[in-house]
Amino acid sequence: MSTPNSRVPPGSDDDRAARVALTWLVEPGNRTVWSMVQSHGAPETVERLMRGAIPDGALQAAVLARAGDFDPRRMAEETLRRAAQLGARIVVPADDEWPRRVDSLAVLELDSPGHINLNVRPPLCLWVRGSWPLGDALERSVSVVGARAATGYGKQVTGDIAYGLAEHGWTVVSGGAFGIDAAAHRAALAAGGLTVAVLACGVDRPYPAGNAAMFERIAETGLLISEWPPSSEPLKHRFLIRNRVIAAATTGTVVVEAAARSGALQTMNRVLALGRPAMIVPGPVTSAMSVGCHELLRANPGATLVTGLPHVLETVGRMGEYYAEPARGPEHRRDALDEESALVLEAVPAKGAARPEELATRAGLALRTVLRRLSLLELAGLVERRDDGFALPRPSPDGSAGREATR
Repeated sequence: MSTPNSRVPPGSDDDRAARVALTWLVEPGNRTVWSMVQSHGAPETVERLMRGAIPDGALQAAVLARAGDFDPRRMAEETLRRAAQLGARIVVPADDEWPRRVDSLAVLELDSPGHINLNVRPPLCLWVRGSWPLGDALERSVSVVGARAATGYGKQVTGDIAYGLAEHGWTVVSGGAFGIDAAAHRAALAAGGLTVAVLACGVDRPYPAGNAAMFERIAETGLLISEWPPSSEPLKHRFLIRNRVIAAATTGTVVVEAAARSGALQTMNRVLALGRPAMIVPGPVTSAMSVGCHELLRANPGATLVTGLPHVLETVGRMGEYYAEPARGPEHRRDALDEESALVLEAVPAKGAARPEELATRAGLALRTVLRRLSLLELAGLVERRDDGFALPRPSPDGSAGREATR
């Protein structure tokens, strides 16, 4: 990144006030405004916007229409005063607690067209409510996102993953919405872990209102964060802008359920574009809430299929930190047998007994080999010697059959 040539030091009161003003004049992540701040500093960028000295004609018209009699300094002072009354603070890139991962948005490029692709650059500032240092909270974090209209299956899987992440000391990040988001936050809270809600509105008016009690708990033990100043409304397009922060601020992202058209899919596209671990939980092929997940897996070789906490931990942890055991069926006594012993055991009839010569014929082995294997099988308790030959063990006292004992 280039160094701002403004005389105003980064992180100073004037720099902070200017960044606050910019979040009011232009939606966060704007490519042109972010580049201007990098080149000229935030205060000079505000001055240029107010004068209409903007290289982007459409942006210039939008800013001038919004500015009106706007006084950037007074607006910033009032916003900062109101935030302090709410117990919220502003964090800027010059602060020690700035989450450095979000700076990767400086090089994010997307193939998808549309206006929303203009708002992909790093935040100019973040409003924070909660006592944890923001950078520390996000240093070891995983996003868990998904459908608002989540199914019971989705909520259960989400709860298991988020609870386990919290138990292992990972911060659980999500967007505070109904469904998968809320399930992730609540599971982390239940585990006594840290959770961060990234909002698309002011930290003083978390949305949806039905999760108000949950948001208060998060503010007490974790963090509420937003790019928009206090009192900002949760407008629809802001959720799409917000999603890039969820994608960039964490080590990796898990999507549990997502319909064919879902904001969670947009988040995952940003995760993939950033080269971060994109973890996808499959669902029933008959479920509309898993269609988006399955399409992501089909279309993106870089995505990782995960079915639970062990897979997630193995994906986001340091090399060798976690290991997900491969799925195995129940272990049976005969699993450790060599091939010849297994053939002999398979030749023993389910009922009655058979002589070694018969077993050799059935197994297709030499008689000498069969005799050696029968001795080993007898020592292992997998066959027993009778007057009329060799048979499977008699039923045990609990009533289980001999054939079952060998399985």
